[in-house]
Amino acid sequence: QVQFVESGGGLVQPGGSLRLSCAASGSISSIYAMGWYRQVPEKKRELVALIRGGATTNYADSVRGRFTISRDNGKNTLYLQMNFLKPEDTAVYYCKTLTGGSWGQGTQVTVSS
Repeated sequence: QVQFVESGGGLVQPGGSLRLSCAASGSISSIYAMGWYRQVPEKKRELVALIRGGATTNYADSVRGRFTISRDNGKNTLYLQMNFLKPEDTAVYYCKTLTGGSWGQGTQVTVSS
């Protein structure tokens, strides 16, 4: 089973940018759909961006136009480019296959001045 390690989180000011990476332990070329999720305390984990085979993408309304999900099958890596960050984007961000798999540790994103 492919495992994923998220990285790239940190503290950023409102309006700033971060690029999250999700490194897979094996090939992701055969994984049809992968997504970035986020979670804040006392709230359910939500899907914020999804990418399917053929590079079809979907975004939550709250991030559409600001976030971009992409995948590099050659590097076995999933990315989330986050621009124009807002305090409400503060959360732990996770990557995972749409179906199956398990949750990793995620990476903390904090947007604050």
